[in-house]
Amino acid sequence: MFCFQCQETMRNSGCTFMGYCGKTEETANLQDILIYILKGVAIYAEKLKELGYSDRSTGRFIIRAMFSTITNANWDDRRFESLIREAMELRDNLKARFEEEHQKKHGSPFTGKLHDAATWKAFEEVEGSKIPELVGILSTENEDVRSLRELLTIGLKGIGAYADHAAVLGFEDDEIYDFIISALASTTRHLPAEEMVSLVMKAGEASVSTMALLDKAHTTTYGSPEISEVNLGVRDNPAILISGHDLKDMEELLEQTEGTGVDVYTHGEMLPANYYPAFKKYSHFVGNYGGSWWHQNQEFETFNGPILLTTNCLVPLKKFNTYLDRLYTTGMAGISGARHIPDSPDGGSKDFSEIIGQAKTLPSPQELETGTLVGGFAHNQVLTLADKVVDAVKSGAIKRFVVMAGCDGRNEEREYYTEVARKLPPDTVILTAGCAKFRYNKLPLGDIGGIPRILDAGQCNDSYSLAVIAMKLKEAFGLEDINDLPISYDIAWYEQKAVAVLLALLALGVKGIRLGPTLPAFLSPNVASVLVEKFNIKPIEDVDSDIAAMMSGS
Repeated sequence: MFCFQCQETMRNSGCTFMGYCGKTEETANLQDILIYILKGVAIYAEKLKELGYSDRSTGRFIIRAMFSTITNANWDDRRFESLIREAMELRDNLKARFEEEHQKKHGSPFTGKLHDAATWKAFEEVEGSKIPELVGILSTENEDVRSLRELLTIGLKGIGAYADHAAVLGFEDDEIYDFIISALASTTRHLPAEEMVSLVMKAGEASVSTMALLDKAHTTTYGSPEISEVNLGVRDNPAILISGHDLKDMEELLEQTEGTGVDVYTHGEMLPANYYPAFKKYSHFVGNYGGSWWHQNQEFETFNGPILLTTNCLVPLKKFNTYLDRLYTTGMAGISGARHIPDSPDGGSKDFSEIIGQAKTLPSPQELETGTLVGGFAHNQVLTLADKVVDAVKSGAIKRFVVMAGCDGRNEEREYYTEVARKLPPDTVILTAGCAKFRYNKLPLGDIGGIPRILDAGQCNDSYSLAVIAMKLKEAFGLEDINDLPISYDIAWYEQKAVAVLLALLALGVKGIRLGPTLPAFLSPNVASVLVEKFNIKPIEDVDSDIAAMMSGS
C-alpha cells in the first residue's frame, strides 16, 4: 500500500504497510481500486455530457463513493467490494450509453482510445501487492504530476463529502457534480502543469460553492445556529451518543427517541448540533459528551450506551475496548464488526429502533466533566454583532482576529494550537470551526466588551461561515483586498475536508496562511514552492515567533 492523504501519514512521507489511521493494506488497496474505477465512471460521464446527456445520479454516486475513502470513515472491506462492483456496473452502463449516443450523433462507432480506468476489471487475477503500482498513487511516476493529481483528488474527496451532506438534505447543484466529474477525469490525462494548477484552483472555487450550498441546506432545514450554552454533564438515564457530522441523522435519531426515556448526547464534530434551533425543542437532547474524535477509545468506553457514527472520524478499537457490540455506523461510515444502519430504500427515515432498543438495556453514562461551553457563532449570528465588532476594532479593543479552524489529531505537535490560544494577547479574537477547537475551546480566555474571545462557528462543514465573516468585515471596513483585514490564519489540517477548506480559502484570495502541524506529504517540493510563491503558504514554527509575526500582520 501507499497512502499519504492525511496529516499523520508515516514520517510525513507515506504509510506503506499499515495506515497510521488503522487502515490495513487490504483496505487501502480496495480504496485505490474504487478511486480508479470512479475515474473510469467520470471519463464516460464527461463524454456523455459533451453529447448533451447527463444524469444527476452519477454525480451522486461518485461523491458518496469518494466520501467512503476519506480518512477514518470506513474500514469495512465488504462495503468497498460492493461499491467497486456497483461502480463497475455504473461505468459499463455509461459506456454502453455513450457508444449508443455517439453512434446516433456521428453515424459511426466510437474508435478512440481511452484510459485503462475506463475498461479495467477489478477482482481478476491480480496479486494484492501489484495493486498500488497498477491503480494506486504510485502508478503516476512523475513526482510533480503525481502531486498535482493527488492534491486535486484529495480536494475532490473533501468537496464530495460536503456535497453529500447537502444532498442528504435535498440540496444539490449539477455544476458541482459536473466539475467533480471533469476534474476526476482530468487525472487520467497528460495535462500541462499550468492546466493542472488551474484545475486545483477551480477545485477551490467549487469548494466555496459546495460549502455555501451546505450552509444553505443546514440553515434552511434547521435554522441559523444561535449563541448557545452547551451542557457538558450527564443525567441518570439510558442514552445514545451520536458522532460524526450528519445533521439529518441527528434529526431522525431525536425524532425516534422522543418519549422513549432515552437521552441523546453529541460527541466530537456533532457538538455544533447543539447550536441549531430545530434541535433545541427536544428535552431529551442533553448536551455534549467528551471531546475530540481521537479520544473516543476512552470516551466511548465510559459512555456505557450505544454509539452512532454518522460519517468520518471513526477510530479503530484498541485491545482493551469493549464497546464494539454497541457501536453502530450509518451513511458512508463503516467498520468490520459494528452493526450498520442502512439508508431507507424508499427514501424515508432510517430505522434506529435497534440502537434505541439496546440503549434501554444499558447503564447511563459515566460523568466526565460538568459545566457548559458556549458556541454558535456562525456567520448569521456574528453579523448581528457586526457593528459591535467593527467598533471594537476601530477603538483598538480588538487588535486582531486569528482563524484557527481545521482538524484535531493525535500528534503531540498539536499542543502548539493550545499554546497559541493561551498566549495570544488579550486583545485578539479566535475564529474557529472544525474539531481543532477542542484544543482550546474550554480555556478561560474571557471576552472583549462582551464579545467572547473564542467564536466557534461549528463543524468543519461550517468553515464557510468564517469566509462570510471575513468578506463582510472587508465590506464594513471598505477594503479592496481581504488580506488587508486584521486577520491571520493559523490552520490545523488532518484529512481531506480540511484540504477542500484550504483550497476554498486560496480561491477567495487569502494569503499568508500558516498550515500545520506539517505541510501535506502529497505536496512535492516543486508544487509546494508554487503555493508558497503564489499564496505565501507557510509551515507553523514555534508558538512565540508565530504569534509575534501574526500580530505584526505577517
